[in-house]
Amino acid sequence: MGRRRNGGGRAGGARARTRPTKSKPCVFCKENIAYVDYKDYNMLRRFTSDRGKIRARRVTGLCPQHQREAATAIKRAREMALLPYVVGR
Repeated sequence: MGRRRNGGGRAGGARARTRPTKSKPCVFCKENIAYVDYKDYNMLRRFTSDRGKIRARRVTGLCPQHQREAATAIKRAREMALLPYVVGR
């Protein structure tokens, strides 16, 4: 006697409405920055959460190429102890 799921848990099977979103311009493309520098930890801190996790591309507004480069730069900065792996412990 289990519950039946209809519509993904929404009442009456209503679907989630998607509204058109305005995409943020990529910070690095807008500033014409060719290389994401791992030594610029103040810039990289913008792309990490308060817990130290790397934020998703939809949150940061970066283009795919610069999101990959930013993630690599954050990992390098962590390795060099410029950024923490975990914050708040």
